[in-house]
Amino acid sequence: MNSNLPAEESTKPEGTAEEQLETVSGLDADAGADTQLGADDAAASTPVDGEDAADDDDRDEGDIAADFLEELLDIADIDGDLEIEIRKDRTYVSVESDDADSNLKVLSERKVVDALQQLTRLAVQAETAEPARLILDIAGSREARKVELKELVDRAIARIEEGAASAALPPMTSYERKLVHDIAGELGYSSESEGEGAGRHTVLRKEADSQ
Repeated sequence: MNSNLPAEESTKPEGTAEEQLETVSGLDADAGADTQLGADDAAASTPVDGEDAADDDDRDEGDIAADFLEELLDIADIDGDLEIEIRKDRTYVSVESDDADSNLKVLSERKVVDALQQLTRLAVQAETAEPARLILDIAGSREARKVELKELVDRAIARIEEGAASAALPPMTSYERKLVHDIAGELGYSSESEGEGAGRHTVLRKEADSQ
């Protein structure tokens, strides 16, 4: 009897067993290549261990201090431009503004500058694990302090000229004492630091009286 039903389509893969094996092998090879490309791309986009650490190591005392001060100025909504200078292995950070109406002056008082300098040093030390010796200047505070120190030295010299064997200045930071030593030396007087800790100060004498 003749059947009018269409013949079933064969689902058996065409070609010999060898050809089928070659086809499967080719697909596997392509898939392996794609997998390898993906792995290569991932490796290329993944930072090599230590790169980030190396970038952090490149940050010196001035960079860390500048970042800290910029964030502080932003929080306080105070305008100021930072400048970093290295002199004799010491970092000097200056905050200035060309704007006559700048509110930066509110930070230029000596006690405020001293406090901010200490905070900045601590911020640097927290990242480097080493003591920081940077000097901070805000709106010309450093130059203003030099003028004050010169006046103190002049008064001390006046006492010596009046007959005093020596004249002691108030306690100061190591940086300020260094400035006093320089000023006294230029005027022909010797100076020595005496005392301990926060009470350390400078004593002036005539050159011939120095020991």
